[in-house]
Amino acid sequence: MDLLGSILGQMEKPPTISDEERKKIKAQKQMIEKQQDKERRKLEDFRQKIEKRINDFIKDGTQEKLRFEPMDKTYRSIVHEVADIASLTSFSFGLEEQDRYVMIWKKEFAPSDEELLAYRRDEEWDPEKAKQILELRAKELEESKYKKDKIKKVEPASNYRDKYKHLIGETAAKDAAQSTVTNRSYGFVSSENKRDQRTIEQVLAESRARKKLKTGHNESDQDIDNDSKPTSSVKISEGSSS
Repeated sequence: MDLLGSILGQMEKPPTISDEERKKIKAQKQMIEKQQDKERRKLEDFRQKIEKRINDFIKDGTQEKLRFEPMDKTYRSIVHEVADIASLTSFSFGLEEQDRYVMIWKKEFAPSDEELLAYRRDEEWDPEKAKQILELRAKELEESKYKKDKIKKVEPASNYRDKYKHLIGETAAKDAAQSTVTNRSYGFVSSENKRDQRTIEQVLAESRARKKLKTGHNESDQDIDNDSKPTSSVKISEGSSS
């Protein structure tokens, strides 16, 4: 016997299922399928009821909105789907797994932000009360705008110029300072004189002239030195000859 055959011989055989166990498994499977089919038919019946209810709502010209009873998420999704197909506006309100419900509106009566906010707060929406609140807000806004336009600048009870006229004269320093003229001088030297307005060529020409003048003075000094040197030598020679 080879190695593979010996290993297979030592392995345990898979457990066999009796006919009775097979029947139990088959019965369980049939029961699950039956429950699923029942749930499917239940959802279909619910959808048909919702479609009929929404169709009646659309045909009724006196109704603007329709509120459904609290229901699970699966059923609410069916209501939203049917309402969307019928071109209606739908929203869910309330707490999940407690009292969450669906409310639908016709397109021409779509809810405002204030109405949605009221339902989210679990409050009843009163259109007349909301209209009064809007009118009150508009009135308050208009009054505040009128007050802002009516506010005047605060003016002193008396004019200090007339009161202290004998001290400050006819023209106060503040009035005199309103018409100022730029002072073009700074210190004792005018600001225009502090700035060198010469061109580069003029500066170079003046520099050359100063160098030339200085060179001329040096040459004249050398000539004077040369003229004075022979005289001294003569005197020295005369002294030596004597």
